[in-house]
Amino acid sequence: MGEVVQFNRPKLSQLHKGNTLCRSGFHKWEVVNEQQFDVKQGKLITVYQCKRCSKIKSKAL
Repeated sequence: MGEVVQFNRPKLSQLHKGNTLCRSGFHKWEVVNEQQFDVKQGKLITVYQCKRCSKIKSKAL
């Protein structure tokens, strides 16, 4: 027979780490450099992505 591997459930603090901040509106925005030009509007834009929850927002220059 094979070995029995014990799986530990992650703690609740690890499951919800950072989610409460993003839900309250405190995102951790980072600039994404791959997308700099909006084809539909024909303008340069800055794309931001939250480091914790991966939400994306854009800002036209």
